[in-house]
Amino acid sequence: MIVKLEINSIILSNTFQYFKYSFIVLFLGSVVVTAQEDDWDSFLAEKEKGIMAITTNFRYVQSKPTYKNLLIVGSNTKKCFKNGAPKVDGLEEIYTFSDAAASVIDQSTKNRLVGILTYQCSGFDVYYVKDTTNLRKDINKLFQDKSPKHNNYLYIQRDKRWKYFSEVLYPKDISDSFFANQEYLNQLFYKGLDFSKKRKVTHWASFKKEKRRQKFLKKIKVLNFKVDSLKFNKDKNQLFEVQFSREDNFNPDYINEVTKILGLLSTSCNGYYDGWEIENTKEE
Repeated sequence: MIVKLEINSIILSNTFQYFKYSFIVLFLGSVVVTAQEDDWDSFLAEKEKGIMAITTNFRYVQSKPTYKNLLIVGSNTKKCFKNGAPKVDGLEEIYTFSDAAASVIDQSTKNRLVGILTYQCSGFDVYYVKDTTNLRKDINKLFQDKSPKHNNYLYIQRDKRWKYFSEVLYPKDISDSFFANQEYLNQLFYKGLDFSKKRKVTHWASFKKEKRRQKFLKKIKVLNFKVDSLKFNKDKNQLFEVQFSREDNFNPDYINEVTKILGLLSTSCNGYYDGWEIENTKEE
């Protein structure tokens, strides 16, 4: 079955965020092994129906081949969590289809795989290709032969300026704190976590001097954070630690803003923000 890809509502968006994703080694499979110069990183996007995971080949930020046709091809799986993330066996189905599609595309035209999207139990591969002659026919035959019972997606469009890559696949925030947040958020997404619920989020910060910690405590109490514990770590450079928490909206954009503020507050007190976690990370 071939489903028309609603490219504007499902794929095109400027709200994507960036994160480093350790699981990408599994997701990309042979691509990482055979293309040592590639540089794959991932981030989450908030969409109308939930979270989309986006993986981008940053190799093409500085140097782009002269392939001017955008190709997006994908298929779905029924083996996924309620949040839309494929389970392990669902990912295997997507990998299998992705490999078959790559073989067809390689035989048809020169190409570059520049991105991978996961959204609502579906996986999409994003290519730029040199020639589209017979490409649609070849991929439609693949759908019929290899994936007749699945919802399959195909989108081809001229994009000589690589606008899709720069506006969709490339993130707007590339700070270190953002990378750290997205790595953890990504793990939670693929565990099936529901991002729409409020959750207790626990944070840590540390300081060299007690008076600096006290100054920080005053600031976070104004923001309605609860102080859970105070510790003295004699074996660490930052001796005075604080653990604090608050029930918060739990989505990538909000978490990024909260941690950015906490990082600035810690720095203003000559301290260090040590990150965050949630208690319940089980499948939902």
